[in-house]
Amino acid sequence: MLYAIVGEDVPNSLERRLASRPAHLARLLELEAAGRMVLGGPFPAIDTADPGPAGFCGSLIVAEFDSLAAAQAWADADPYVAAGVYGRVTVRPFKQVLPKS
Repeated sequence: MLYAIVGEDVPNSLERRLASRPAHLARLLELEAAGRMVLGGPFPAIDTADPGPAGFCGSLIVAEFDSLAAAQAWADADPYVAAGVYGRVTVRPFKQVLPKS
């Protein structure tokens, strides 16, 4: 089943986000290589694709996991959590309607 993982950044997280980004991306690439990633990316803190020093205010990942517990465990182990980038992470079941897979 698909799950949506939404991480919400703490204020002034850009430096920590950049430092832990390689490890964070490596985990996402593992999901993609396994064919489990639907989409993932950050929320710019301002209305532009490249927010520069304004940074980001969170991230969205939609991926396939065996259960809500498995998705939550994966989210809890994210390097952004360990680095203190995310102040809150929400994991919810997600039903993709469009585009049709």
